[in-house]
Amino acid sequence: MAIKRWALILTTAAAALPALVGAQGGRSMTIDDLLAAIRVTDPQVTADGRQVAFVRATTDLQAGRRNGDIWIVPADGSAPPKLLAGGDKGESAPRFSGDGRKLAFISTRAGAPQVFVMDVGGGEARQVTKLAAGVQPPLIFSADGSKVAFVSDVNIGDDGKPEQVKARRLRRLMFRHWDEWRVGVRHHVFVADASGRDEPVDVTPGDFDSPPHFYEDGGIAFSPDGKELAFVSNREGGDREAWTTNKDVWIVPVTGGEAKKITTSNAAADETPMFSPDGKSVAVRAQRRPGCESDRWSIDIYDRASGAKRTLFETPDLSVGEYAFAQDGKSIWFTAAEKGTENLFVVSSGGGTPQRIAKGGAINSLRVARDVVVYAKSTLTAPSDLFALSTGGGEGATRQLTRENASWSKDVAWPTPESLTVRGAGGTPVQYWLLKPPAFEASKKYPVVFLIHGGPQGAWEDAWSSRWNPSLWAAQGWIIAAPNPRGSTGFGQTFVDEVSQDWGGKVMTDLDAVFDAVAGMPFVDNRKMAIAGASYGGYAVNWIAGHSDRFQAAVSHDGVFNLESMALATEELWFTEWEFGGPAWSDQARANFAKWSPHLHVAKIKTPMLIITNELDFRVPVDQGLQLFTALRRNGVPSETLVFPDEGHWVLQPLNSKYWHESVFGWLKKYLSDEGTATRR
Repeated sequence: MAIKRWALILTTAAAALPALVGAQGGRSMTIDDLLAAIRVTDPQVTADGRQVAFVRATTDLQAGRRNGDIWIVPADGSAPPKLLAGGDKGESAPRFSGDGRKLAFISTRAGAPQVFVMDVGGGEARQVTKLAAGVQPPLIFSADGSKVAFVSDVNIGDDGKPEQVKARRLRRLMFRHWDEWRVGVRHHVFVADASGRDEPVDVTPGDFDSPPHFYEDGGIAFSPDGKELAFVSNREGGDREAWTTNKDVWIVPVTGGEAKKITTSNAAADETPMFSPDGKSVAVRAQRRPGCESDRWSIDIYDRASGAKRTLFETPDLSVGEYAFAQDGKSIWFTAAEKGTENLFVVSSGGGTPQRIAKGGAINSLRVARDVVVYAKSTLTAPSDLFALSTGGGEGATRQLTRENASWSKDVAWPTPESLTVRGAGGTPVQYWLLKPPAFEASKKYPVVFLIHGGPQGAWEDAWSSRWNPSLWAAQGWIIAAPNPRGSTGFGQTFVDEVSQDWGGKVMTDLDAVFDAVAGMPFVDNRKMAIAGASYGGYAVNWIAGHSDRFQAAVSHDGVFNLESMALATEELWFTEWEFGGPAWSDQARANFAKWSPHLHVAKIKTPMLIITNELDFRVPVDQGLQLFTALRRNGVPSETLVFPDEGHWVLQPLNSKYWHESVFGWLKKYLSDEGTATRR
């Protein structure tokens, strides 16, 4: 439910670029379309701005297997993409050397994931690492191409138990995280010679995660001269890692040695270090409030010589997503959410007011090179593709580099998403997306399904999702409404903050306002309404079902049900302690549990409910869904539960995802049909 992981994501120049929208009368989108859609991720651009490498992942639906290869495309769009490194083994994390002649990447072609380096012009890739534990992103190349840095797990200590004993001996918190048990193992950063001649050097030894597990993105950076490495680590102490968000940025020589903390003046989270091109300063993405993982993100810049810190900008109220220095160091490009979109901005590295450069859709994977900015962009009706923006502007400044899903997308009758607004709690505007089904006729009445996002600090954006895809839901013949109530990002930090310790308060008033507005639309059959959500969205479904009987059916995926039992079973204690006012035994937390826990209202639930809960979900542990299912069956409420033993908070494996979609859609169709409506009445 973190802003970064719980949640379930162009310019005026790019507006002329057509979205992948099918002709009127085209076919409906299918589950197989979603699962087999080619995924374009992790673009990397050469320093001269001429070539872009990216990961192109395809899915074999029969085998239930997804595989990524590395492709390359000219940044000027003069030629189509071509395969650079691929096969039946997975390739990922492409990284160019400074001169653009070499490419480092991670591959499973030798078994466990290892680092390989190849010449961009062709030839065989050579293996650089042979670590028994394998390697994992982030992977980075030094500017001169002589070194690579990456992350690998190392064992810390020995629990002394006999080999035949399967017990896990726990000595600290964070013993499991997200969907992994993390007993006696730590993330460390290694530096290796790109030639592969020497053994990699562990430059972050000790009983610490560097970078923290599951928050690895942007966690390491080489200095421009290649002599130092910046990394992120929480070194508050073993147990404190579970309840403090105080990640810091450290710098260590690439040969190893004592690490120096540079973010000494901030007790909240610091991450994503980036050296200025001249090496004289380090930029850091930073929060201000300790313990609040959903706080606004700012950019702080530290002077290497004096250690002085300055913040790039205070206004407007934007929370920085990804960012990168321009090659000349004079400006910084960044992404930020705004009212249901993820937009692109630039600001002087000396400070000032950011200028919005690109608006609309969801922009991510930002990369900046000489005279060009490369990024991925998706919308609610188009999977992610790559775009290049010439920083000099002019005609044709924005170019689309890939069209990987055009072959099938052109035949689909896509909805036209509408961004609408109602007045929520206290008269505050609440934005929501409305999508209509294919072949929509205004004279007819349609069932409606309300999708409630997770987080609660997250948002439904004009973005493609491979898990909860509103366009696919609309293709089932339903009106889809996706609200952004209190807690949603992109509407200012105050709007985000107003959900904490108020999980069933203003946010529910906001949701009710959307429910009422949509139910009153002339083409909506308000006798056939359903709700569905995941994580906090699942909590909201559970809460609403205990306070209203207006819905014909509900789907609760990995939803919080019993706040009290959840508080000490989840792994990231900073989340529950911030959201409910303190440790589980504190008076404030106990009062909030009593006020906002859905399990205390379960006797009033009458709505038929499908519950999904997964055995590897350590964020909202499996017992939450099982408690809900037990209570509903005990009370005679129509209910079923899906339990995936090999999935965590998200259902990711292709065949599991197919079964998930078929089950969810089948459940809702059963109760949104005329027969189902008659049964509920």
